[in-house]
Amino acid sequence: MKTIEVVAAIIKHEDKIFVTRRSYGEFENLWEFPGGKVEEGETKEEALIREIKEELELNINVDTYLTTVEYDYSTFHLIMHCYICTKYYGQLKLNAHNDAKWIDIKEAKQFDWVPADIQVVKKLLSI
Repeated sequence: MKTIEVVAAIIKHEDKIFVTRRSYGEFENLWEFPGGKVEEGETKEEALIREIKEELELNINVDTYLTTVEYDYSTFHLIMHCYICTKYYGQLKLNAHNDAKWIDIKEAKQFDWVPADIQVVKKLLSI
């Protein structure tokens, strides 16, 4: 089975986290933490900064590592490295999503998540 390594940003501001809803593919209209694939030669932090800039036109600070989630989808194995981040600057533009929200982590249980991101939500709720 093919393995895909990605990074995800849990962007925090005060007591809120930033979530996005996919606008394409198999998981269209499911909620997720934004991010994407790590390219050859990039650190995980560099990949995360690049992906958030591409997807949301935001600049972020990567603050701390949160967790790594491994999940088997039907066609690939996902390794997702998750980091707590803060927005540095930028004007939000949704280039890969059809919605985005700032939510309280307790609200996360009410959202339909991309399967691997459910484990991240559980981790956030436990801390």
